[in-house]
Amino acid sequence: MFDELIEFPSRPELLAPDTMAYIGDSVFELFIRNLVLEKNMAKPNQLHQEVIQYVNATAQASLLEKLRDDLTEEELVIVRRGRNIKTNVPKNANPADYQYSTAFEALIGYLYLAGKEQRLLEVFNKIKEIL
Repeated sequence: MFDELIEFPSRPELLAPDTMAYIGDSVFELFIRNLVLEKNMAKPNQLHQEVIQYVNATAQASLLEKLRDDLTEEELVIVRRGRNIKTNVPKNANPADYQYSTAFEALIGYLYLAGKEQRLLEVFNKIKEIL
């Protein structure tokens, strides 16, 4: 869909995991925002309150744990790289959850940047089943 507008990196697996997580955060939030809109919530404040239930370190770490058995070896490598980056953990976040949340975002970012649309859709459909 975006390949006509955006030039994706030729080897996204070589990107820094925090770069993959940066993009993955946006892609995941857009997915969640669309999912919430499917519920026909009209007011922006309601939308925001619903979205933040899913777009936070604890929720994303939990999703990653539930998806782990469905991930390929290649995807697990990306997850490990994302989990191991050194970041400043926000005061309100659990450090372990924050690490796994970053790993989850790196995975989503990698799938997006690699142009693996079908696999990204599979992961998002699995997330819909979980939620």
